[in-house]
Amino acid sequence: MGLLSTVLAKSYVEFWGRKWNIQDISTVVVFVALHCLCLFAPFHFNWGAFWVAMALYLLTGLGVTLSYHRNLAHRSFTLPKWLEYSFAYCGVLSLQGSSIEWVSTHRYHHQFTDTGKDPHSPIN
Repeated sequence: MGLLSTVLAKSYVEFWGRKWNIQDISTVVVFVALHCLCLFAPFHFNWGAFWVAMALYLLTGLGVTLSYHRNLAHRSFTLPKWLEYSFAYCGVLSLQGSSIEWVSTHRYHHQFTDTGKDPHSPIN
């Protein structure tokens, strides 16, 4: 047993009454870093970058709402495989996790809506 063995044995940190795992912490670090970088945007503005940002906003929005949510989670419609994979890739660009993880969490959410098991519950 080393000096830090008991510290390293914990796989989560409790903060704000919630258990945070390494994925939660890394997600917060990435988003805080991105928002800090946005402070430099007014000093480096150009219209080309603005239109790229708008295109990515549209692509990632379609990736999550059309692909992850309607097509993969609810199977509302079918697409040719190449188009389904293309839209799923656009969903990955949104940094909301892999399609399998997102769909699994969403289906679990519908199964246990507004209960203690709901991952998006206001009760938790």
